[in-house]
Amino acid sequence: MEKRYEEYAYVLDFLPYGRTATRPGYRAGPVVQLIGEAFFTLLEATVKESIVLKPHDRVYVGKERREKITYIIGRVTANELTANAKMELLGVIERMVIRGEQHFVDFFNKAQAITPRMHALELIPGIGKKYMWQIINERERKPFASFHDLQVRANIPEPSHLIAKRIVEELDEHSKYRLFTRAP
Repeated sequence: MEKRYEEYAYVLDFLPYGRTATRPGYRAGPVVQLIGEAFFTLLEATVKESIVLKPHDRVYVGKERREKITYIIGRVTANELTANAKMELLGVIERMVIRGEQHFVDFFNKAQAITPRMHALELIPGIGKKYMWQIINERERKPFASFHDLQVRANIPEPSHLIAKRIVEELDEHSKYRLFTRAP
C-alpha cells in the first residue's frame, strides 16, 4: 500500500524558540505545530529562518519545494500539543471543514450503519436517533447540497461545528471509530 502524505497543513501554534525545554535532543530554532488538511494529521515541523507563522496560516508541507517549512519532525499526539495549539484546534478544524464542505455534505448523504445498533451519523456529537432519522428521511427524498441545506431540511444546528467536534474526538488515540482521521 502506498504511503500518503499531507500536502498542506494549518498552523496551530508557532514556537519561535523551539521546544528544547520539553524535548531534549531537538536543536533550537522555530518549531510549528500543524494539522494536515487531507487526513487531519497532527505534525510538528521546523520553520525556515526569519519566517514567522500564526495560527490558521495554511502552509505547504509536501515532499517538493517547501517555502516556509524546513522539515517535518514527525507526527505528534493531541496530548503533545501546546496549550495554544489545543485552544486553536477546534477553530482551525472547523475552518477546514467549511473549506471542504462538499466532502462532509457527501458524508451526510452516504453514511451507513456501522453495526446493527449504531449508525455512523450517531458518532457525530449532538446527533442521536431523532436527528439521524431526520437526515436519512430527508436524503432519501433528495441528497443534501450544502451545510445550509442540511440545517434547513434536517434541522441540524451548525453541521460544520458538529463535524469539527467529531474530528477533535478522533484525534484522541482512544477513539474506537474513525470517520474522518487516520489511526495514529
